[in-house]
Amino acid sequence: MKKKILLDSYALLAYLKKEGKFLKVKDILSSSDKVILMNELNVGETYYIIARQRGYEQADYFLEVVLPGLPIKTIHNTFEQIIEASRLKAKYSISFIDCFVITTALAEKATILTGDPEFKKAGKIVEIEWMN
Repeated sequence: MKKKILLDSYALLAYLKKEGKFLKVKDILSSSDKVILMNELNVGETYYIIARQRGYEQADYFLEVVLPGLPIKTIHNTFEQIIEASRLKAKYSISFIDCFVITTALAEKATILTGDPEFKKAGKIVEIEWMN
């Protein structure tokens, strides 16, 4: 069975901008022995960050050209996952979007790939592979 890796927006943006440990993301994206996942809300988060930094044209290009060319399976949220993310938000001081990363990782039995230090708060409930 292939190992599942869940990207958050931090990891995908590092890859797109070729910043930090982006080569780690590049290696994972080119690996044939892993399934790469991303929650749809993190796709939206990536979109709005690109739109703010580079404009809507570049953000649309990411959504229409770049993302479909990557081996990333987008995961949709069920009502139960929304409630579970809300429970995590109530319990931990983690951004709401990051709570969806955690609930998706738990539901998919996936390892989160990130460099976002906010995830240190969730290290006991989900497996994390650090970029840095």
